[in-house]
Amino acid sequence: MLDIQKQIAYWQNSAVEDWQVAQDLLEQHKVRHSLFFAHLSLEKLLKAIVCHHTQDIAPRLHNLVRLAELTGLSWTEEQIDTLAEMNVFNIEGRYPDHLQAPPLIGEAKQYFQRAEEVYQWLIQQLSNLSGNTSTP
Repeated sequence: MLDIQKQIAYWQNSAVEDWQVAQDLLEQHKVRHSLFFAHLSLEKLLKAIVCHHTQDIAPRLHNLVRLAELTGLSWTEEQIDTLAEMNVFNIEGRYPDHLQAPPLIGEAKQYFQRAEEVYQWLIQQLSNLSGNTSTP
């Protein structure tokens, strides 16, 4: 029998750990890897919410916008735009034929800041869904 709470906890805990890695890499100016891990963290939070919403295993997708559509949440246009922008960093991290020069550190910090706003919002949504008022 599928333990949805275990799935949700896995995705959420893993996302928090990946977010910390993304922050550490950004501090080291390892932009490409930082943004890849930021994407990965957002993906995992979205999958946790999809599991909660569907009461099933999250699909094996990496497209943040598509995953957002499966969450049952109401999204702002700005949030969807941020997710779409972050999708680029998933592709660059996985497929070298799409490799482009990474953003400069200042631009990377701007991407990261927008991603962090979505990250914090997703953490809050998970907290609300679980009935827990504390955030990691």
